[in-house]
Amino acid sequence: MRLIDEILSDSNIDRAILQVKRNKGVSGVDKMTVDELDEYFYKHRREIRYSILNKKYKPQSVKRVYIPKPNGKKRPLGIPTVVDRVIQQAVAQVLMKKLDSSFSEFSYGFRPRRSAQMAVLKTLEYINEGYDWVIDLDIEAYFDTVNHDKLISILREKNVNDSTTLHLIRKFMQAGIMEDGLVKPSRIGVPQGGLCRYRHNPPYVDKDIMPS
Repeated sequence: MRLIDEILSDSNIDRAILQVKRNKGVSGVDKMTVDELDEYFYKHRREIRYSILNKKYKPQSVKRVYIPKPNGKKRPLGIPTVVDRVIQQAVAQVLMKKLDSSFSEFSYGFRPRRSAQMAVLKTLEYINEGYDWVIDLDIEAYFDTVNHDKLISILREKNVNDSTTLHLIRKFMQAGIMEDGLVKPSRIGVPQGGLCRYRHNPPYVDKDIMPS
């Protein structure tokens, strides 16, 4: 079975719909709510599947919103439509199953069967072993500077070679950002707020090459 066929299988799509409904969240640019998902996919599932398989699916632009940061600044988020969220979640479920074993054993964020509590317990282990230094590192504008070509290349290196899946991922990254009624192109970066953000984070952070 091709990767895209696994992504678009009824069981995987149904699980993605359920997860997006559980996550709730606000509407995207089309104002559609999670409560409308069941009916929408009942009517349009075959159409969506056909458009993705034929590389004609066009994700809608993400809605730009801002949330306050502790330092007084604002963090930009990009909110996809609920339908696009379902497709992203379907991709994420399959990719995570395929890629998770290749991630660092010391990575705990946004991974199945791992939690912040587990990271705390590991930290306590280090403290009990006599380690008493902590280094706090942060990559400035990390998600805003993810290089699309580099990310696709990394996925290929990890044996994600299905052209339809990679085309779909690229289309999501290039969907654009709507702010104040205008759509801005997204030639670089992955908007925070979409599922692609945390599913694509682990393979990308394995590399020390960042775009200029």
